[in-house]
Amino acid sequence: MAEKHGNLSINSDNIFPIIKKWMYSDHDIFIRELISNGCDAITKLRKLEVVGDYQFPEGYKSKIEVIVNPEQKTLKFIDNGIGMTAEEVEEYITQIAFSGATQFLEKYKDKTDQDQIIGHFGLGFYSAFMVAEHVHIDTLSCQEGATPVHWECDGSTEYDMKDGNKITPGTEITLFLNEESLEFANEYRVREVISKYCSFMPVEIYLSQEGAAQEYETIDEADLKDDDVVVEHIHEEAKTEEKENEKGEKETVEVSPAKDKVKINKRPVSLSDTNPLWMKHPNECTDEEYKEFYRKVFNDYREPLFWIHLNMDYPFNLKGILYFPRINTEYDSIEGTIKLYNNQVFIADNIKEVIPEYLMLLKGVIDCPDLPLNVSRSALQNDGFVKKISDYISKKVADKLSGMCKTDRENYEKYWDDISPFIKYGCIKDEKFSKKMMEYILYKSIDGKYLTLADCLEENKNPQSEAEASETEEKAAEEEKTAEEEKTAEAEENTDAKKEPEKTSIFYVTDEVQQSQYINLFREQGKDAVLLKHNIDSAFISHVERTEETVKFQRIDADLTEDMKDDSADLTEETKTLSELFQKALGKENLEVKVENLKNANVSAMITVSEESRRMQDMMKMYGMGGMDPAMMGGPETLVLNVNHPLVKFLFEKSDDSQVQTICEQLYDLACLGNKQLSPEQMTKFISRSNDIMVMLTK
Repeated sequence: MAEKHGNLSINSDNIFPIIKKWMYSDHDIFIRELISNGCDAITKLRKLEVVGDYQFPEGYKSKIEVIVNPEQKTLKFIDNGIGMTAEEVEEYITQIAFSGATQFLEKYKDKTDQDQIIGHFGLGFYSAFMVAEHVHIDTLSCQEGATPVHWECDGSTEYDMKDGNKITPGTEITLFLNEESLEFANEYRVREVISKYCSFMPVEIYLSQEGAAQEYETIDEADLKDDDVVVEHIHEEAKTEEKENEKGEKETVEVSPAKDKVKINKRPVSLSDTNPLWMKHPNECTDEEYKEFYRKVFNDYREPLFWIHLNMDYPFNLKGILYFPRINTEYDSIEGTIKLYNNQVFIADNIKEVIPEYLMLLKGVIDCPDLPLNVSRSALQNDGFVKKISDYISKKVADKLSGMCKTDRENYEKYWDDISPFIKYGCIKDEKFSKKMMEYILYKSIDGKYLTLADCLEENKNPQSEAEASETEEKAAEEEKTAEEEKTAEAEENTDAKKEPEKTSIFYVTDEVQQSQYINLFREQGKDAVLLKHNIDSAFISHVERTEETVKFQRIDADLTEDMKDDSADLTEETKTLSELFQKALGKENLEVKVENLKNANVSAMITVSEESRRMQDMMKMYGMGGMDPAMMGGPETLVLNVNHPLVKFLFEKSDDSQVQTICEQLYDLACLGNKQLSPEQMTKFISRSNDIMVMLTK
C-alpha cells in the first residue's frame, strides 16, 4: 500500500535562476510587474477605506512614482499604498510564489464586491532581479503604530532586513541595475516601456529623473491649483492696436485685456489614463471619444469605419472596443491589432485563443480580468473558458453587423467594400458565424447596386416570355386536374430517392476591364452580374455553394447564356470547317471551337473556360502550379466564333486564302485578351502581327 509523506519542497537555490532568466520572455516586463504591485497596494488601501478599516489622510492622492537616476544607475518605484510590516515582508517577499493578493482577497471577499487586484501568483517582484544586482525595499504599513522596514537582497537566497526610516505609508523599491541593463536608467526608455504596458493602469503613474533641473510653465492666475508651487507673479498689460473706425478716423482699441499670470513649477503629467474608454458604459461615450481613442492607441489617423463596444458582466467579466479599420488596399486587411488587457494591465497583442483568427484583421482592446493567465501573465492557460470568450466576441460582431444591415442599410452598404473581407473570411472559418451572417452578405452588381443572396437569386431566375406565360395559363386548368394523381405518383417514385435541387446561377465578374466585352453582352440582354474581385472571393463562393444547395456561381465568361444567341440555324458545317481551320492555323489540335449565331454582330470571337476548370486553375496557382495546361486542370478553353461577324464569314467562305493564317491568329489573341493577360511571347507576336495588318491596309 502506498505510504503518504510530507509536502514537496522547492529549493530556492534552483528556482531563483529560473525566475530571473526564464519566467518572462521580455526583460522590460519587470517594469509592468513592479508598477502592478504598486497598483495592488493602492487598491488594497482603497478597499480598507471602503470597509471602514482605514481613513485616508487629508489631501491624499493615490499615485505611483518611477524615478530614474543615470548617475547612480538606479531605478525606483514608489507607491503610497497599503505598505507592509516586517512580518508581511517575511511572508510575502521572502516566500517565493506566496501571493499576498490572494490572501487579501480571501480575507475581504465578503466585504467588497469588486476584484481589481492584478497580482495573484506572488512572483512579479522577483522579475526585478532580471535587471538588478541589488534590490532594496523601504516600506511602512498603514497600520497604526507600524514600524518602517528596510529589506535588501543581492539576488542570492540570503537577504537583510532591519528597521527603516520611511515616514509615510507605502513602499519604495530601489533597483541597482546591472551593467547589461543600464538602458533602464534612461528616462526615455522607461517612458517607452510604461507606455507599452501601463498606459491604462487604474492608478496615476509619474516618471521623473532624479536631480533633473526644475522645469516651469506659465498659466493664468485664475487656473492656479492648491498644490501648485508659484515661482513668480506676472502682470501682462492690456494690448492695444490703432484701427480705423466707421468714420475713417483712427482710434486706439484694446484687443487683449490685461492679465495676471503666474510662473509655476511644471505640473507632472500622469502616463496612465486611469479610466480608459472601454471601462465606461457605451451610453457615456461619444463618437469623437471613440475616434480619439482609436488615434491615440493605434496611431492611425484614418478614421475607423465603425466600432463595437463590448460590455459584459455575466457569466464572465469582459469589456473592450473593436474597431473596423478603413482599408486602402487588399494588403492592408492582412494584419490588425487586438490588445489584450487584464485589469487594465497590458498582456499581449493578438492572443489567438481569445480572438478568432478572422477577427485579427480588426483593431481594438479587450480587457478580461477572468482570463486564465499563466504565471508570467504573458500567455493563456488552455481553458474551455477562453473558448466561451472567443464565441462571445464572434457573436457580438455578428449581432452588430446584422443589426446594421437591418436598421442602417445605407451606411452598411457604404462600409461594405472595406468590411467584406473580414466577414467572408469569418464565414469560411466559423460555421456559427456563417449561419448568422450569410443572409447579410452583400454582392455589388456591375451597376453598383448592393444585393443580398436572396436578391441575386431573384434577379437571376429565368423570366418567362409572354408567349410562355400565355401557354402556362392555358395549361393551368389541365394541370390542376391531374395534380393529385401526379403528386401521388411522384411521392411513390421518390420514397427512396430525392431529386437534385434545381440550381440558380449567379454570374460574377473578377475584372471589370478584362471582362468588359462579356459585361456589355450581359447588359444588352438586361442581365446582371456581381463583382467578386477580392482574393478571398474564390474560396468564399465555394463556401456559399456548399451551404446553399440551390446556388451556383459562374464567372461571366464561363459560357454564353441562351438569350445571347439564336439557335434556330443549323451550324454543323460551319463548326466543322472552322474548327479544323483554327486548330491547324494555331497548332492546337485539342482546341474546342464553337460556332454560334450571336445576337450582337459586333462580337467576332470569345474565349470561355468552364467554371470547374477555372476554379481548378485557381487552386493550382495557390500551390505554385499555375503554368499547367488548362486541359490538365478540369477542361480546355473554348473558342466561340460568331457566324454573323464579317471576319468569321470570310474565314468560312475563303478558308484557302493566304490571309487566313493571320486572321485566325489575330482573332484568337483578341479573344484571349478579353479573358486573360497574354503571355510575354504571345503579346510580342500580337503587337508585331497588328503592325503587319496595318501595313497591309495601307497598300
